[in-house]
Amino acid sequence: MLLPKRVKYRRVQRGRLTGTATRGNTVTYGDFGLQALEPAWITSNQIEAARIAMTRYIKRGGQVWIKIFPDKPITEKPAETRMGSGKGSPEYWVAVVKPGRIMFEIGGVSKEQAQEAMRLAANKLPIKCKFIVKQEMDGEQ
Repeated sequence: MLLPKRVKYRRVQRGRLTGTATRGNTVTYGDFGLQALEPAWITSNQIEAARIAMTRYIKRGGQVWIKIFPDKPITEKPAETRMGSGKGSPEYWVAVVKPGRIMFEIGGVSKEQAQEAMRLAANKLPIKCKFIVKQEMDGEQ
């Protein structure tokens, strides 16, 4: 399970999921990517489940890159607790994902294999995703 070694603040505010991704929206390391089409909080357990689904399918062929990291702590108050008495304690970690963000990349496998692996990974995530092929820089789109 992914989580930061240490953070500056133990509890953070929720924030808003507006706009589209300005960074991390291109396939950089691999040949194929999985792009988010909706904004969401992706938990560390969901990232791990998607990673396992991909690596199991490609059977040690190729390479997988995870391009999101859960660095936001989500707090929860205990069940049957009255209102007030401060903010709850951190329970799990999430990655803030906006539309257009490339979450996973695969390299070293065929397009069909990569597409099926990404489909399996997308089924583990709570948002709609799209399979992306890397755009070559030498003119051929």
